[in-house]
Amino acid sequence: MQVTLHLYGAFRQFQHEDVLTLDCPGARTVDDVRGALDAHGRAHWPGFTSGLLRTSAFATENTLLRATSPLPADGRLAIIPPVSGG
Repeated sequence: MQVTLHLYGAFRQFQHEDVLTLDCPGARTVDDVRGALDAHGRAHWPGFTSGLLRTSAFATENTLLRATSPLPADGRLAIIPPVSGG
């Protein structure tokens, strides 16, 4: 499955575009995409750490998803890193 990931927050430092199209063969759940994105990040994004990905949430346009949630039919997801500050 091809997934379109909208990148927010700290993920924007890793590439110029705010959207990443990622091939995820056999992916069925959010956790499958998380694994594919982790492999992509380690291979292509200098400075990327898996810890950021582990603490980030995935969402559709209007719903936060769990690790076991099935992927949306259109393959569009947003990845939202943790937020801090004040």
